[in-house]
Amino acid sequence: MTYVIDAACRNDAESLGPLLLRAWLETYPHPEAGIDEDWIREHRGSSATADGTTRWREFIEAANQRPDLLFCRVVRSGGETVGVLCGRRGEQVSLGPMYLLNQVQGRGLGGRLMSEFLAWAGDVPIGLWVTDYNAGAVRFYQRHGFKITGERELWRGRLPNVRMVRQAAAH
Repeated sequence: MTYVIDAACRNDAESLGPLLLRAWLETYPHPEAGIDEDWIREHRGSSATADGTTRWREFIEAANQRPDLLFCRVVRSGGETVGVLCGRRGEQVSLGPMYLLNQVQGRGLGGRLMSEFLAWAGDVPIGLWVTDYNAGAVRFYQRHGFKITGERELWRGRLPNVRMVRQAAAH
């Protein structure tokens, strides 16, 4: 199977909302936290609607116009979008969203996406939020130099997230 990582284009907008919803359904169900398919569809399902597609199209167009400020790469396999990594440059660089469908994890694609993102970000601090029970994602980010800060939040009152930061290299 061939995988291509490329800058997102306008036509990718239609596939990114459904991709994120599918990734959420694969990754986040957690009965103890009260997070089930219905909760995910209620709180993340809008990404797969016409409004979600419009938001993605606007983000992609902005990223293509201002690649110094916005980053968006997709992973394609055949005609299917199977992953995405986006980021923003502000006071610090923010990473997210980053998702790969379960079927393509473990093939080095996340590392390739991260390498492109880190090259884009440069030598500056990078922050992200990750769900604390997504141990695979926490380990992935730690392998790429991110550390848990101890800052925590409950997203939508249920989803427990932790803040991770990758500091700029000391000179």
